[in-house]
Amino acid sequence: MTHDSLFPDHDSLTAADHALTERLVAARRLLPSRDVVPDGPSGEWLRELRNMEFDQPRELADVMEWVIGGLETGTVQVTHPGYLGLFNPAPTFASECADRIASLFNPQVCVHSHAPAAVEIELHVIREVARRAGMPDASGGHFTSGGSEANLTAMLCALQAGCPAYGDDGLQAFARPPRLYVSEESHLAWLKIAHAGGIGRNAVRLIQTDGRGRMDPGALAETIATDIRNGRMPVMIAATAGTTSAGMVDPLTRCGELAREHGMWFHVDAAWGGALIASDTGGALKGIERADSITIDAHKWFATTMGAGMFLTSRPDVAGQVFRVDASYMPRSDTAKDFFVNSSQWSRRFVGLRLFLALAAAGWTGYAGHVERALRLADRLARRLQRDGWSLANDSPMAVACLVPPEGHEAVRNYVDAVRRDGRFWVSTAVFEGRTVLRACITNGRTSERHIDALVDTLKAVGPSIGAHRRNPN
Repeated sequence: MTHDSLFPDHDSLTAADHALTERLVAARRLLPSRDVVPDGPSGEWLRELRNMEFDQPRELADVMEWVIGGLETGTVQVTHPGYLGLFNPAPTFASECADRIASLFNPQVCVHSHAPAAVEIELHVIREVARRAGMPDASGGHFTSGGSEANLTAMLCALQAGCPAYGDDGLQAFARPPRLYVSEESHLAWLKIAHAGGIGRNAVRLIQTDGRGRMDPGALAETIATDIRNGRMPVMIAATAGTTSAGMVDPLTRCGELAREHGMWFHVDAAWGGALIASDTGGALKGIERADSITIDAHKWFATTMGAGMFLTSRPDVAGQVFRVDASYMPRSDTAKDFFVNSSQWSRRFVGLRLFLALAAAGWTGYAGHVERALRLADRLARRLQRDGWSLANDSPMAVACLVPPEGHEAVRNYVDAVRRDGRFWVSTAVFEGRTVLRACITNGRTSERHIDALVDTLKAVGPSIGAHRRNPN
């Protein structure tokens, strides 16, 4: 019986698969009518979880229904069209299909000889995304678990490029302590990355911004010069193309020039903003093509299912130096095609299929429409609120609006709390240039003008109650 539960016969498997599909279709259909933030898993559900000791087998169909019910009531519904929060959009249907295909064949993509079709698909996607970003023809890279792994890979490559002996001898190969440079508004996973990479958190130099959320190039140049005078070794500038809070883009061209001037690795963290490469509008990412490496997460604005980051590099040979390894039980390796010798992962899921199918189905034109639609919705939200006395704090080329109500920054939390109590939307507070703002980010392809207008009406209804509270503090 146990074996049949794990590996059912074809007829049983097919019936269960169809039943699961129908249940997920029903969950998707009901999603827009649910609150974005449900009450949470019930006490009974949690007790059942604690009592599930796996001492006796259970019916798989019953357990799956229990899990789905828990996710429906115990998770922020990030695929809801009213979720205007972080970067967990409703995934494209193509990427959902990719997960099912990958699950059936379950290829080990870190070894080309074991999964040549899967590896070639991923390499093709990496080359095409790099080409779209304007990188040289010989560029390469690989898929990662997400932006943090991709950024860690960039730092390791920067250390390797700065000191060829680093790969064998580690940090003791450096005659001077290495330093890397990011803005204060960057994703501060850089501190964790520096700790994990052994250079220490103090090696990360947080550069002040220009008052508009972008790295100040003058302060960057001055900090680099100071570090050199003090016996430090600058190894990498990591510019951000799409800050988390406000969607701002550091001065990429100037950052690239400073990196070249001092012999540093130039990296661009475009984890969510990188989707702008799909659109031909504007030049917000001008200078990204000069990067030695780029981080883009397919599971953010490219809307694949979670866990599909990308590390792109114009110098793939350096990654091969960082991760080279030889194991007797592995086939002869090819650093251009065997991910286990040019990335940190050894066993990995076929995640690149998610973006491959989506790009194949929609093309760059389809993704351009997806991105530009989100930009229009963010602009609609900002313009409608500005007519009611709100102000827009950020000037972002991306689909994120940092807004301040008429009552000022101190009232932001009241508005956010009221929106979440309403249940139909999820927005957040953020700090932009030292001031609290209401942040609304649109990456969900199912969010519409109707949702934006309903959010505006909800915020307008909150205003009078806040004003009354301010007039009558007792």
